[in-house]
Amino acid sequence: MQTLHSEFNISGSVSDIIGALQTNIPVFETPYSRFPNTDHSTVKLERQSVVNIIAQRQQQLDTVLYELSALEAVIDSVVSIIAERRQKLDAVLDEISALEAVMDSFRNLYQQVVEKKEKIMQSMNLHKGLLSVLWRLPTEVLSQIFNHCLPETKLWPPSNLRAPMLLTRICQRWREVAVGTPDLWCRLYMEADDRGWEQAAFCYDLWLKRSRGRPLSLELGYHYSTKLRSLLQPHMSRIKFLRVSIDYFRDRRPQLFATDLPALQELTILRMTNHDIPTTAQSISRLPSTMRSLKFIDMRPFFDIEPLSSFGPIWACLTDVQIAVCHPNAFLHLLQLCPNLSSLNVHIGFDQREPMESFMHTKLQSLCILHDPLFTRPLSDLFDALSLPNLRALEARRNGRIESYWSHEDVKAWLARLKCPLETLTIGGRVTNLTITDAQRADYVSLIPSLKVVNHGSIYL
Repeated sequence: MQTLHSEFNISGSVSDIIGALQTNIPVFETPYSRFPNTDHSTVKLERQSVVNIIAQRQQQLDTVLYELSALEAVIDSVVSIIAERRQKLDAVLDEISALEAVMDSFRNLYQQVVEKKEKIMQSMNLHKGLLSVLWRLPTEVLSQIFNHCLPETKLWPPSNLRAPMLLTRICQRWREVAVGTPDLWCRLYMEADDRGWEQAAFCYDLWLKRSRGRPLSLELGYHYSTKLRSLLQPHMSRIKFLRVSIDYFRDRRPQLFATDLPALQELTILRMTNHDIPTTAQSISRLPSTMRSLKFIDMRPFFDIEPLSSFGPIWACLTDVQIAVCHPNAFLHLLQLCPNLSSLNVHIGFDQREPMESFMHTKLQSLCILHDPLFTRPLSDLFDALSLPNLRALEARRNGRIESYWSHEDVKAWLARLKCPLETLTIGGRVTNLTITDAQRADYVSLIPSLKVVNHGSIYL
């Protein structure tokens, strides 16, 4: 038996199904529709018409009842299909849930296998390490090796990618040896403003505690926190080397190097101006007699005789100086102030035609002179006035943005005036293709027979 369900395509659009079943509602109003109707004579005369209307309504009622039955059948079919689909959907959802549970189990199992693999590899590497020579090295030897892993000169901010912190992340034994080697924690670059102070302070405090009372080498970066002084206060007596930017002390910031650094031996100052000389000289004049090295790096000012004298007696303690001076007489005055100087790196800035008094410095062994092209007075005039009987190494460089270099005759002129047991001569300038020939080298050796090494070193400024 064909049902209404089979007559209509349930999978079709809903609008098509509704359109197939939709009927127009006829107008049922007639002249006899008013009730109650008191005009019985009229009804009697038109009785047959009323009977026809009733028959028509009966036929319409039968049609409507059929449509209602059909619609009920369609609704029942749709409800049945919906129930069937929902049952299938529930079954699919159950299958999906079951598959997800299986996938979770596989993921957990996979992670367990990965962890098992890592533990096996860790155990294997550990036992391989037992066969390694490094594992059998005594702690003292391993500590010495760790010391050689540190940067040779420049201090870097603490980092997990550099020694000594990197050494603590290799294995448990290396960590124990590194943490237990105080010399690895004696050099520190410190830089932090107030915003990042707490995290930086924790790192710096732990670092300094691991140094266990050893002498400290510190560099203070440009970013400054007012809390740094309180952090360093317990360690002031251990600071041996200090490198700072003069910006660190300018304006409202407290001076760090003064009488509270009783063990300071080396001080390097960066980015100083003429305005900073009086206050800097006042602070340096109060440094202890343990001072041996004083360097001014990236300097804008050139010291004259009076500012040099304002540094007080500290010059007499120094054996190593890097500085810029205005003219040759300021250079000679500096040598007079530093009788124990053995190494000097000096930038001579301006020309001067005033006569130079003769001076002998008996302890200077290494001299590096950076000479401006505007300085027209030859170095030979300076060496006429200067006697350096113990000079072993001399480096002469020309500074400038134009190509400049020492000519062979220039070198011969001031070597002829040097009366010292010179062993190493380095000639520098702003050229890369200049070389010292064998004949020139022979001329230099003939002037100073003690010469063993003659180099050319180009500079770029």
